[in-house]
Amino acid sequence: MPEPTPIDAAATLARWQADEATVRARNPHFGVSRPDQVSAMSGLQFFEAMFAGELPLPPIGDTLDFLPVHMERGFAVFQGRPRASHYNPLGTVHGGWYATLLDSAVACAVHSALPAGKRYTTVELKISLVRALSEKVPLVRAEGRLIHIGRSMGTADGRLIGPDGTLYAHASTTCFVFDAPKPT
Repeated sequence: MPEPTPIDAAATLARWQADEATVRARNPHFGVSRPDQVSAMSGLQFFEAMFAGELPLPPIGDTLDFLPVHMERGFAVFQGRPRASHYNPLGTVHGGWYATLLDSAVACAVHSALPAGKRYTTVELKISLVRALSEKVPLVRAEGRLIHIGRSMGTADGRLIGPDGTLYAHASTTCFVFDAPKPT
């Protein structure tokens, strides 16, 4: 078996920082999209409009210091900065922060594959934390990959990794898919 290719953590971190700067330059706004803005969009069109600055970034990202940096059909990437303000009483990042970042990635992997007129909601999230995080890790990425999309259910899995390739957590989700309410 061949040796794994070593990861250049500094180059990866620089690339991730550049990706974030690009997203923030195109769209510095956080908020909630109106139903009339998104009702005719597929999931992928929704994210394309967000990255173009036509729709706001999700407000939870402003609160917890993370944002989406890449979307394609069936694949979603979010990244965030572990901060002391995310710590639990023991001095490491709270599991809820991991879960929120991973839920965003895996659920948006499902969302990115939905046609216009469909919406989703997470009905199950399973997460395994495998390593503690602190603010010593400058950035982490949550990558979500679609496993299955059907008429009423979608599933995806994801990983939370550092720029050096370290795995911090992994997750899986089941999402309920339904018809979007008609805008009023």
